[in-house]
Amino acid sequence: MEYKTILFDVQDGVAHITLNRPEASNALNADLSKDLMHAAIRCDEDPLIRAVLIRGAGNLFCAGGDLKDFKVHSQDLPYHLKEITTYIHSAISRFIRMDPPVIAAVHGAAAGAGMSLACICDIVLAAENSRFIAAYTRAGLTPDCSLTYFLPRIVGLKAALELTLTNRVLSAKEAFDLGIVTRVVPDEELITQAKALASQLAVGPTKALGASKRLLHGGWMEGLETQMEHEARTIASMAHTSDSFEGINAFIEKRTPKFKGE
Repeated sequence: MEYKTILFDVQDGVAHITLNRPEASNALNADLSKDLMHAAIRCDEDPLIRAVLIRGAGNLFCAGGDLKDFKVHSQDLPYHLKEITTYIHSAISRFIRMDPPVIAAVHGAAAGAGMSLACICDIVLAAENSRFIAAYTRAGLTPDCSLTYFLPRIVGLKAALELTLTNRVLSAKEAFDLGIVTRVVPDEELITQAKALASQLAVGPTKALGASKRLLHGGWMEGLETQMEHEARTIASMAHTSDSFEGINAFIEKRTPKFKGE
């Protein structure tokens, strides 16, 4: 498939997705949202893809929604926003629930929807120069792209309220301290370390990684006994995979497992 606003490439089991609207600070419009939706479906469906790395072209990760585009659509903006959120929310649902781990490599700014995209990724590497800001209310808008779901779960309700209402800019270290960022790395090492991490995850037990993701996300809404039943059923289902046999045998034989994602 041809994409208008992202670069998409698969190398050694890793899907590299680059937001590619540097002239617009990689801001989300309908085309970028639609491209991300199709990329997410491809990552979810292609068995050769076992990890996903998302980053931005140019000087920053993503500046949020494309306000200039919103102004062009001022006469039908409610319709336009519903179209954009239909695409990007579908993409986010796929990224959250797919088996391959999703990594964000954030540099420059992650603002508005850019901060939302960082929050939905399983692991977030941030360059020391990166900054995070909710930004939505600064434009008289409200959060989308799952920010109101994930941010309170990551930082707590009071901190999420403060960040959303005041639009305080977070440094990479502050975002790390709050749990938004997994690891802060030197600017010049961001892509190298992100690629190395994606490659490490791409040779892991993909089905078990995906099932673990879904258990952790689902645990927020379940009681203890219900969640433990989900755990029991899931670990039993993993016993049907070839990777489980390989992992067990490799542990007993004191060797590195060779997982196939099956």
